[in-house]
Amino acid sequence: MKYKYIYILTIIFLQSCTYFTMKKDTRQPVARVNNTYLYKEDIKDIFTQENLTKQDSTLLANNYINNWIKQQLLLSKAQLNLENKTLQFEDLVQKYRQDLFINSYKEAVVKQYLNTTITDEDIDQFYEENSSNFKLNEELVKLKFIKIGKDVLNKEELIKLFMSTKKKDLDSLNAKVLFLKSYNLNDSIWVKYNDLIAKIPIFKNEAKEQILKKDNFIQKEDSLSLYLVTIKQVLNRNEIAPKSYMIPTIKQMILHQRKLLLLRNIEETLIDDANKKRQFEIY
Repeated sequence: MKYKYIYILTIIFLQSCTYFTMKKDTRQPVARVNNTYLYKEDIKDIFTQENLTKQDSTLLANNYINNWIKQQLLLSKAQLNLENKTLQFEDLVQKYRQDLFINSYKEAVVKQYLNTTITDEDIDQFYEENSSNFKLNEELVKLKFIKIGKDVLNKEELIKLFMSTKKKDLDSLNAKVLFLKSYNLNDSIWVKYNDLIAKIPIFKNEAKEQILKKDNFIQKEDSLSLYLVTIKQVLNRNEIAPKSYMIPTIKQMILHQRKLLLLRNIEETLIDDANKKRQFEIY
Protein backbone atom coordinates (compact mmCIF):
# COMPACT_ATOMS: atom_id res chain seq x y z
CA MET A 1 0.00 0.00 0.00
CA LYS A 2 2.85 2.34 0.90
CA TYR A 3 4.52 1.84 -2.49
CA LYS A 4 1.17 2.36 -4.22
CA TYR A 5 0.83 5.85 -2.71
CA ILE A 6 4.40 6.70 -3.66
CA TYR A 7 3.70 5.58 -7.25
CA ILE A 8 0.53 7.71 -7.45
CA LEU A 9 2.30 10.76 -6.03
CA THR A 10 5.13 10.29 -8.49
CA ILE A 11 2.70 10.17 -11.41
CA ILE A 12 0.94 13.33 -10.19
CA PHE A 13 4.28 15.10 -9.79
CA LEU A 14 5.46 14.16 -13.28
CA GLN A 15 2.16 15.23 -14.80
CA SER A 16 2.42 18.58 -13.01
CA CYS A 17 5.95 19.10 -14.33
CA THR A 18 4.78 18.20 -17.82
CA TYR A 19 1.94 20.71 -17.53
CA PHE A 20 4.22 23.58 -16.59
CA THR A 21 6.85 22.54 -19.14
CA MET A 22 4.36 22.17 -21.97
CA LYS A 23 2.40 25.31 -21.09
CA LYS A 24 1.97 27.22 -24.32
CA ASP A 25 3.80 30.53 -24.76
CA THR A 26 1.08 32.99 -25.73
CA ARG A 27 3.48 35.66 -26.91
CA GLN A 28 3.38 36.32 -30.64
CA PRO A 29 6.80 35.99 -32.32
CA VAL A 30 7.66 38.30 -35.22
CA ALA A 31 11.16 36.96 -35.97
CA ARG A 32 13.57 34.19 -35.02
CA VAL A 33 17.33 33.72 -35.19
CA ASN A 34 18.34 30.18 -34.20
CA ASN A 35 16.68 29.66 -30.78
CA THR A 36 16.22 33.36 -30.01
CA TYR A 37 12.84 34.98 -30.70
CA LEU A 38 11.72 38.55 -31.11
CA TYR A 39 8.15 39.03 -29.93
CA LYS A 40 5.52 41.54 -30.89
CA GLU A 41 5.53 43.02 -27.39
CA ASP A 42 9.28 43.65 -27.70
CA ILE A 43 8.79 46.16 -30.51
CA LYS A 44 5.77 48.08 -29.22
CA ASP A 45 7.97 50.77 -27.65
CA ILE A 46 9.45 51.80 -31.00
CA PHE A 47 6.20 53.47 -32.05
CA THR A 48 6.76 56.66 -30.08
CA GLN A 49 5.59 59.07 -32.79
CA GLU A 50 1.96 60.06 -32.90
CA ASN A 51 -0.26 59.85 -35.98
CA LEU A 52 1.90 57.29 -37.77
CA THR A 53 0.30 55.93 -40.92
CA LYS A 54 -0.02 52.17 -41.39
CA GLN A 55 2.68 52.34 -44.07
CA ASP A 56 5.07 54.26 -41.77
CA SER A 57 4.45 51.82 -38.92
CA THR A 58 5.16 48.86 -41.18
CA LEU A 59 8.37 50.44 -42.47
CA LEU A 60 9.50 51.26 -38.93
CA ALA A 61 8.77 47.73 -37.71
CA ASN A 62 10.52 46.11 -40.69
CA ASN A 63 13.65 48.24 -40.16
CA TYR A 64 13.74 47.31 -36.48
CA ILE A 65 13.26 43.60 -37.20
CA ASN A 66 15.93 43.56 -39.90
CA ASN A 67 18.40 45.32 -37.60
CA TRP A 68 17.56 42.87 -34.80
CA ILE A 69 18.19 39.91 -37.09
CA LYS A 70 21.57 41.28 -38.20
CA GLN A 71 22.49 41.97 -34.59
CA GLN A 72 21.58 38.45 -33.48
CA LEU A 73 23.43 36.84 -36.38
CA LEU A 74 26.56 38.87 -35.62
CA LEU A 75 26.26 38.03 -31.92
CA SER A 76 25.89 34.33 -32.68
CA LYS A 77 28.89 34.36 -35.00
CA ALA A 78 30.97 36.31 -32.51
CA GLN A 79 30.12 33.97 -29.63
CA LEU A 80 31.08 30.99 -31.79
CA ASN A 81 34.39 32.40 -32.98
CA LEU A 82 35.39 34.20 -29.77
CA GLU A 83 34.42 31.51 -27.28
CA ASN A 84 37.92 31.61 -25.76
CA LYS A 85 37.34 35.27 -24.79
CA THR A 86 34.11 34.64 -22.90
CA LEU A 87 35.66 35.05 -19.43
CA GLN A 88 37.50 38.18 -20.49
CA PHE A 89 34.29 39.71 -21.86
CA GLU A 90 32.35 38.76 -18.73
CA ASP A 91 34.96 40.58 -16.64
CA LEU A 92 34.59 43.64 -18.88
CA VAL A 93 30.80 43.50 -18.60
CA GLN A 94 31.05 43.24 -14.83
CA LYS A 95 33.43 46.20 -14.71
CA TYR A 96 31.16 48.23 -17.00
CA ARG A 97 28.17 47.41 -14.76
CA GLN A 98 30.06 48.56 -11.67
CA ASP A 99 31.25 51.75 -13.38
CA LEU A 100 27.71 52.45 -14.59
CA PHE A 101 26.31 52.23 -11.05
CA ILE A 102 29.14 54.30 -9.53
CA ASN A 103 29.09 57.01 -12.18
CA SER A 104 25.30 57.25 -12.08
CA TYR A 105 25.48 57.67 -8.30
CA LYS A 106 28.16 60.36 -8.65
CA GLU A 107 26.09 62.23 -11.24
CA ALA A 108 23.05 62.13 -8.94
CA VAL A 109 25.11 63.47 -6.03
CA VAL A 110 26.62 66.24 -8.15
CA LYS A 111 23.19 67.21 -9.48
CA GLN A 112 21.80 67.44 -5.96
CA TYR A 113 24.65 69.09 -4.06
CA LEU A 114 26.89 70.97 -6.51
CA ASN A 115 26.82 74.73 -6.02
CA THR A 116 26.36 76.13 -9.54
CA THR A 117 26.14 79.79 -8.55
CA ILE A 118 29.19 81.70 -9.81
CA THR A 119 29.54 85.33 -8.80
CA ASP A 120 31.60 88.10 -10.40
CA GLU A 121 33.91 87.84 -7.38
CA ASP A 122 34.44 84.14 -8.09
CA ILE A 123 35.38 84.93 -11.69
CA ASP A 124 37.70 87.81 -10.69
CA GLN A 125 39.51 85.68 -8.12
CA PHE A 126 39.91 82.72 -10.46
CA TYR A 127 41.20 84.93 -13.29
CA GLU A 128 43.72 86.67 -11.04
CA GLU A 129 45.03 83.38 -9.68
CA ASN A 130 45.26 81.67 -13.07
CA SER A 131 45.73 84.45 -15.63
CA SER A 132 49.23 83.21 -16.55
CA ASN A 133 47.57 80.03 -17.85
CA PHE A 134 45.29 81.95 -20.20
CA LYS A 135 47.71 82.66 -23.02
CA LEU A 136 46.12 83.04 -26.42
CA ASN A 137 46.74 80.49 -29.14
CA GLU A 138 45.12 82.73 -31.76
CA GLU A 139 44.70 86.42 -32.44
CA LEU A 140 41.76 88.41 -31.06
CA VAL A 141 40.37 91.70 -32.36
CA LYS A 142 37.86 94.30 -31.35
CA LEU A 143 36.25 95.71 -34.45
CA LYS A 144 33.20 96.97 -36.20
CA PHE A 145 32.37 96.23 -39.80
CA ILE A 146 29.57 96.41 -42.33
CA LYS A 147 28.95 94.66 -45.63
CA ILE A 148 26.89 96.69 -48.09
CA GLY A 149 25.42 95.60 -51.39
CA LYS A 150 26.72 97.74 -54.26
CA ASP A 151 23.19 98.39 -55.51
CA VAL A 152 21.75 99.59 -52.18
CA LEU A 153 20.10 102.99 -52.62
CA ASN A 154 21.39 104.73 -49.47
CA LYS A 155 24.97 103.45 -49.70
CA GLU A 156 26.61 106.84 -49.17
CA GLU A 157 24.54 107.51 -46.07
CA LEU A 158 25.46 104.13 -44.58
CA ILE A 159 29.17 104.73 -45.22
CA LYS A 160 28.97 108.18 -43.61
CA LEU A 161 27.25 106.79 -40.51
CA PHE A 162 29.84 104.01 -40.22
CA MET A 163 32.77 106.44 -40.49
CA SER A 164 31.36 108.72 -37.79
CA THR A 165 32.53 108.46 -34.17
CA LYS A 166 29.36 110.06 -32.80
CA LYS A 167 27.04 107.88 -30.74
CA LYS A 168 23.92 109.27 -32.41
CA ASP A 169 25.27 108.21 -35.82
CA LEU A 170 26.04 104.71 -34.54
CA ASP A 171 22.49 104.53 -33.18
CA SER A 172 21.19 105.62 -36.59
CA LEU A 173 23.28 102.93 -38.28
CA ASN A 174 21.93 100.32 -35.85
CA ALA A 175 18.43 101.37 -36.92
CA LYS A 176 19.30 100.72 -40.56
CA VAL A 177 20.83 97.23 -40.27
CA LEU A 178 18.12 95.87 -42.56
CA PHE A 179 20.00 97.57 -45.41
CA LEU A 180 23.21 95.69 -44.53
CA LYS A 181 24.18 92.25 -45.79
CA SER A 182 26.29 91.59 -42.70
CA TYR A 183 27.59 93.64 -39.78
CA ASN A 184 29.16 93.84 -36.35
CA LEU A 185 28.71 97.21 -34.69
CA ASN A 186 29.71 96.23 -31.14
CA ASP A 187 33.44 96.94 -30.94
CA SER A 188 33.60 96.23 -27.22
CA ILE A 189 33.69 92.44 -27.59
CA TRP A 190 36.65 90.29 -28.64
CA VAL A 191 36.38 88.32 -31.86
CA LYS A 192 38.66 85.53 -33.10
CA TYR A 193 40.67 86.44 -36.18
CA ASN A 194 39.42 83.26 -37.91
CA ASP A 195 35.83 84.33 -37.25
CA LEU A 196 36.63 87.69 -38.84
CA ILE A 197 37.95 85.94 -41.95
CA ALA A 198 34.84 83.76 -42.06
CA LYS A 199 32.66 86.87 -41.98
CA ILE A 200 34.77 88.71 -44.56
CA PRO A 201 36.20 86.07 -46.93
CA ILE A 202 37.79 88.75 -49.11
CA PHE A 203 40.42 89.16 -46.34
CA LYS A 204 41.75 85.66 -46.98
CA ASN A 205 43.97 87.09 -49.69
CA GLU A 206 45.32 89.82 -47.41
CA ALA A 207 48.42 89.52 -45.22
CA LYS A 208 47.43 89.11 -41.59
CA GLU A 209 49.94 91.79 -40.56
CA GLN A 210 48.19 94.32 -42.79
CA ILE A 211 44.85 93.65 -41.12
CA LEU A 212 45.77 93.26 -37.47
CA LYS A 213 46.74 96.83 -36.64
CA LYS A 214 45.26 98.96 -33.90
CA ASP A 215 42.95 101.74 -35.16
CA ASN A 216 43.20 100.31 -38.66
CA PHE A 217 40.54 101.24 -41.23
CA ILE A 218 40.08 98.91 -44.20
CA GLN A 219 37.83 99.29 -47.23
CA LYS A 220 37.52 96.43 -49.70
CA GLU A 221 35.07 95.44 -52.38
CA ASP A 222 34.26 92.55 -54.67
CA SER A 223 31.85 92.28 -57.57
CA LEU A 224 28.78 92.32 -55.32
CA SER A 225 29.62 94.03 -52.03
CA LEU A 226 31.53 96.76 -50.26
CA TYR A 227 33.26 95.98 -46.94
CA LEU A 228 34.13 98.61 -44.32
CA VAL A 229 36.17 97.52 -41.29
CA THR A 230 37.59 99.40 -38.34
CA ILE A 231 40.04 97.46 -36.14
CA LYS A 232 39.87 99.02 -32.69
CA GLN A 233 42.26 96.74 -30.76
CA VAL A 234 44.40 93.65 -31.33
CA LEU A 235 45.74 90.88 -29.09
CA ASN A 236 48.36 88.56 -30.52
CA ARG A 237 49.24 84.92 -29.85
CA ASN A 238 50.81 84.19 -26.43
CA GLU A 239 49.41 87.37 -24.92
CA ILE A 240 47.21 86.96 -21.85
CA ALA A 241 43.58 86.54 -22.85
CA PRO A 242 41.26 89.23 -21.45
CA LYS A 243 38.94 88.26 -18.64
CA SER A 244 35.81 89.18 -20.61
CA TYR A 245 36.80 86.71 -23.32
CA MET A 246 37.61 83.96 -20.83
CA ILE A 247 34.42 84.18 -18.72
CA PRO A 248 32.64 81.14 -20.28
CA THR A 249 35.80 79.02 -19.89
CA ILE A 250 36.38 80.28 -16.34
CA LYS A 251 32.84 79.29 -15.35
CA GLN A 252 33.37 75.78 -16.69
CA MET A 253 36.69 75.46 -14.84
CA ILE A 254 35.20 76.69 -11.55
CA LEU A 255 32.35 74.17 -11.81
CA HIS A 256 34.81 71.41 -12.65
CA GLN A 257 36.93 72.23 -9.58
CA ARG A 258 33.86 72.29 -7.36
CA LYS A 259 32.71 68.96 -8.75
CA LEU A 260 36.07 67.29 -8.07
CA LEU A 261 36.15 68.72 -4.53
CA LEU A 262 32.58 67.59 -3.83
CA LEU A 263 33.27 64.03 -5.02
CA ARG A 264 36.52 63.85 -3.05
CA ASN A 265 34.73 64.98 0.12
CA ILE A 266 31.97 62.41 -0.43
CA GLU A 267 34.52 59.61 -0.92
CA GLU A 268 36.39 60.61 2.23
CA THR A 269 33.16 60.75 4.25
CA LEU A 270 32.13 57.37 2.87
CA ILE A 271 35.42 55.78 3.92
CA ASP A 272 35.36 57.40 7.38
CA ASP A 273 31.80 56.21 8.06
CA ALA A 274 32.55 52.70 6.83
CA ASN A 275 35.69 52.56 8.95
CA LYS A 276 33.79 53.58 12.08
CA LYS A 277 31.20 50.88 11.41
CA ARG A 278 33.95 48.34 10.64
CA GLN A 279 32.46 47.65 7.22
CA PHE A 280 35.85 46.86 5.68
CA GLU A 281 39.24 45.48 6.64
CA ILE A 282 42.64 45.46 4.96
CA TYR A 283 44.60 42.25 5.45
